[in-house]
Amino acid sequence: MLSLCTLVPRQRLFPAVIRRCYSSSLENPLSDAKAKPKSTTPLRRSASASLPIRSNPTPTRGVIQPIFTLATAERYILSRLRAHPDLPAQSQALHESWWVPKWGEPGKEGEVFVFSNGSIVCWGLGEEEAKRFTKEVIGRAPGIEVTPLQEPETEELEFAVDPIEYAPPTRLQGDLIILGQTAPLSEPTLVPKTLPPMALPAETLLARYAFSQALSRSTALSALEAALDEYLASMALLPHKLATTGRPGMGRTQLIKKLGELMKFRQLLNLTRENFSEVPDFYWAEPGLEGHFNALADALEIKARTASFNDKITYAAEAQATLRQLLTESSTHSMELIIIALIAVEVVIALIRDGPELWHMAFGPAEKENSPTHA
Repeated sequence: MLSLCTLVPRQRLFPAVIRRCYSSSLENPLSDAKAKPKSTTPLRRSASASLPIRSNPTPTRGVIQPIFTLATAERYILSRLRAHPDLPAQSQALHESWWVPKWGEPGKEGEVFVFSNGSIVCWGLGEEEAKRFTKEVIGRAPGIEVTPLQEPETEELEFAVDPIEYAPPTRLQGDLIILGQTAPLSEPTLVPKTLPPMALPAETLLARYAFSQALSRSTALSALEAALDEYLASMALLPHKLATTGRPGMGRTQLIKKLGELMKFRQLLNLTRENFSEVPDFYWAEPGLEGHFNALADALEIKARTASFNDKITYAAEAQATLRQLLTESSTHSMELIIIALIAVEVVIALIRDGPELWHMAFGPAEKENSPTHA
């Protein structure tokens, strides 16, 4: 199946873009026009807010570096990374992620967070390094990927480190994350007691974790959105078929599979730990970290996209109800035919078995009365 890949050109003032691949199967089956790619990330609309920082460098601010997010599966089993031979020895679990403090070529190391929602977030690493990480680490961990994606979902952002930035401190400004000073934690135990050498400042570790979790949630939601669009495209001909032929144009097994796919979407969006609509419990006692998480989640419009996703599922549920009704009517009709056939067979057997006796009972005595009597 051919795929259509789109890349928004990178500009000087608006560098943060989403890059995604779109399958040709998402085209409208009733139209000859090709499907248009989705718009770029919502952060692009507020990119001008980062212009003052980009156009006015300071001696203490580091170079602008990429944040690259890559989703390759519906879910990761993070415990499979504990004994991975290709991970640095200092890699460890950090709350709801697996944290790799340093990764990459010497002198160009970055930081990687692996989340259970099937995505990785790479700080200071570009697309090629992120793909190399998934190939050398994720790809070599047996059983870590649960339901790999047909097309990986990617998302890109940027950040800069300024250790003396305090007014305002660490924050999201437009489409740029500034790692500056951070407020003291209410629970210091949230940070590991012994921190290994890392590619980025230790003071902003949990801030990077909060931003990463929001970014990974957005990328995982993008994967669900693409899968749901493909499902709706596969069901697009159903109303047309019903209107013209009165039949769904699908076999019973295929209809049941479609019902199962829709149930899976509801489960992945609303019934799993990564439900996309609630703030993780981890941030309840840390308003500063919660602010970082919510700032990026709001900029990426995760709540609005989740509501839109649920609206699409509601529409699909109506189609599901139609399919369920068609299955019920088909089964009922088949059962009626079987019952009629069984009754007919029973009648035939009864006539063959008891027919002569019934005939004798009905007509035998009359024949004897009408027959002549011999002296």
